[in-house]
Amino acid sequence: MRKTALDCVHKLSKIDERVVFIGSDLGPGVLDKMKTEFPDRFFMEGVSEQYIVGMAAGMAMEGFIPYVNTIATFLTRRCYEQVAVDLCIHDLPVRLIANGGGGVYAPLGPTHLAIEDIAIMRALPNMAVVAPCDADEMNRLMMSTLEWPHPIYIRLGKGGDKIVSEEKNGFKLGKSIKMRNGSDGLFITTGVMTQLALETADLLKTDGVDVGVLHVHTIKPFDEAGVIAAMKDVKAVVTVEEHIVNGGLGSAVLESCSELQPDLLSKIARIGIPDKFATEYGSQNSLLNHWGITSSNLMHAMKKKLGGAL
Repeated sequence: MRKTALDCVHKLSKIDERVVFIGSDLGPGVLDKMKTEFPDRFFMEGVSEQYIVGMAAGMAMEGFIPYVNTIATFLTRRCYEQVAVDLCIHDLPVRLIANGGGGVYAPLGPTHLAIEDIAIMRALPNMAVVAPCDADEMNRLMMSTLEWPHPIYIRLGKGGDKIVSEEKNGFKLGKSIKMRNGSDGLFITTGVMTQLALETADLLKTDGVDVGVLHVHTIKPFDEAGVIAAMKDVKAVVTVEEHIVNGGLGSAVLESCSELQPDLLSKIARIGIPDKFATEYGSQNSLLNHWGITSSNLMHAMKKKLGGAL
């Protein structure tokens, strides 16, 4: 996903001379072609994330559209004051491309695990929060960011993920995508967890349980109408996210239902990361297993929620 996102920055820089790239110690070779073609719009500023957010804000005030890229935890925890004060208060068109959402950096431990990033970024007024499900959708997202007038936080997965999105579904910020229809239940997902939900829906089908998948790539602005409409058609809903259960996708679903359709609340179960920092090291998959974000647990949660409704 990261390569696709950064390749898109180069494409956008060819389309619009307002586009600039600001990176933070991302290693040799990152966007070398853009650096060669547009050296006055390529900046690699080292390990100084708070500074680069302020720099991006200043450039946006001068009419540029900055695309900033570094590790998710550094863009969120380390820079939160700068993101809030410099970007969001002034409502500036800066795009924060965050590497390693969820458990991607599992070998590096809790300091590098972006488990609460969606929650804290969607709490900021004016900030959009997006988590594409694969590289193809990342391409569609990036190419749609040019004219968005507000700041955007873009959460990247590990990369090399299976392509499950389809071009025919298009991409529009703030609009969910029905990836699969189902008459019994519905998985509401975001980011690469959409892949897990689709695989689980296939497994449930063999057990005679018909489950749909609604991909909510944009957690903010949240597609309240689309989500609620999809929920009305089924008996049970399970939200799935590689993020703590507090403040993320599941919370957004509950908030929307609480305000607009309270009778749907009883249908909902949430699967995500427990509300605590990880103490385990290993692979991303090992952490997902530890957290219970697996097909077997998704199946169990859906069947339990359906109960006697089948």
